Amino acid sequence: MFFGEYEHNIDDKGRLIIPSKFREALGKDFVITKGLDCCLFVFSTEEWEIFVNKLRTLPISDKNARDFTRFFFSGASECALDKQGRISIPAPLRKHARLEKETKIIGVSNRLEIWNTENWDNYNNMDVSDIADKMAELGI
Repeated sequence: MFFGEYEHNIDDKGRLIIPSKFREALGKDFVITKGLDCCLFVFSTEEWEIFVNKLRTLPISDKNARDFTRFFFSGASECALDKQGRISIPAPLRKHARLEKETKIIGVSNRLEIWNTENWDNYNNMDVSDIADKMAELGI
């Protein structure tokens, strides 16, 4: 399980250090793809397979299902950590998440999310009462 928030800079070659706390849980190989809310999703191979299996159950005849699967699969890239604990983020994914220098890497249960720091700070400034209302709507 992933949780916590870390700040790291992405270098000029698009490499980003993954916090040591997350490396073991990710495993040797993993998948990075476009995420919702202008971030990137990082899944361990096992979690990616679970996600893929759910996507495969969506009906190809449904436009929303096609859009959803295209969104995630078109941006997906297999990754591995280098000896310094970094990943190389492909340029199209950096563009999608507007990653330039400062990033936030957050643990979100079964995945990591990589955010542009400014975008994360703006997103994270939600009113706590809004969060409570949304939790109630979801039955939490």
